[in-house]
Amino acid sequence: MKKKILFMIESLSGGGAEKVLSVIVKYFDYEHYDVTVCPMVDTGTYCDEVKKYVSQYSPVITYRGHALSRFWNMVKYKLVYSYLPLRWVYKWFIPQGNDVEIAFCEGYVTKLLSYANTKSRKIAWIHTDLTDNPWPIELGIFRDVEDERRAYSSLDKIVCVSQAVEKSFHERYGLDQLTCTIYNPIDIDNIKERAGQRTRRINDKPQLISIGRLVPQKGYERLLKVVKRLHEEDCRFHLQILGEGLERKTLEDFIAKNSMESYVSLPGFCSNPYKELINSDLFVCSSHAEGFSLVIAEAMLIGVPVISTCCSGPNELLNGGSLGLLVENSENGIYQGLKSALQNKGRMTDFIEVARKRIIDFSPSIIIHQIETLIDD
Repeated sequence: MKKKILFMIESLSGGGAEKVLSVIVKYFDYEHYDVTVCPMVDTGTYCDEVKKYVSQYSPVITYRGHALSRFWNMVKYKLVYSYLPLRWVYKWFIPQGNDVEIAFCEGYVTKLLSYANTKSRKIAWIHTDLTDNPWPIELGIFRDVEDERRAYSSLDKIVCVSQAVEKSFHERYGLDQLTCTIYNPIDIDNIKERAGQRTRRINDKPQLISIGRLVPQKGYERLLKVVKRLHEEDCRFHLQILGEGLERKTLEDFIAKNSMESYVSLPGFCSNPYKELINSDLFVCSSHAEGFSLVIAEAMLIGVPVISTCCSGPNELLNGGSLGLLVENSENGIYQGLKSALQNKGRMTDFIEVARKRIIDFSPSIIIHQIETLIDD
């Protein structure tokens, strides 16, 4: 009999965790597992991708049906997120009868799973350093660290996406006996195919790229300040930031106010960012905190040198600076590092081949085997 697996996540929007989940379900062994993905709200760029491989069920359906149906879904949204006790939300709105249930992101779905009164094996995934980025507490999902620790202590296993994230989790919550590290899988063949070949450019200016949600965690406001400063010092390059998010207007206003349109662009979310990535000279990660940073791994795979602020995931991915340039996690650190990278292109090129070899460790065949072993434990 197949083992029934349920993945719970807030939505399937364009974030890193959602993308990782779409890769995991693509490579699962469906001769032995029956998998359902339950995004709490049926929305996001990865919905169609996930539906290719597994069943999908959402308590709240958005933007569909007649007026009465839309009204009912508005009511369900309020019930799920505001009014009902979580044990009722779990019982009434989450698919039942599973052998293993996985909260695939921190925050609401992890808290919801902690209220499940079933015999299923319960697992949570941690994608960020919750010390540097305690967003579930900041949003009021948990009252404090102790409230969050109680939720995690009720589960059977906690998966961290890097050893640095696991170490930080131990220091913040304890629960050492429940944790393990499983890196995110990288869909290597698919990424190479979608990237294609590097094309010849007419513009000789260095092309810088960053990819991520336009949110404070990613540090894009300080990156723009650095870019403005370097341009005023006669450093010539073009930066594009691919992604969408709540900070778009703030970033656009900064670009317009400082007349940066000729050397900075915000194209928005891109369904195939790899064509832009492969034609870039440098990938820039300006994040305040990162758990694994899928896009850094993708840049390493494609052969684009990486400069990143020193935080949990990038530090581990770049092997402490031997596979890419790690800089102090500050505006001045980004400034000094980016200036050095632009002035010493040979040094950055030296990272390319050694970085590519590192990515083999994250191939789907290796990571999915680890996940299936965890499920069967």
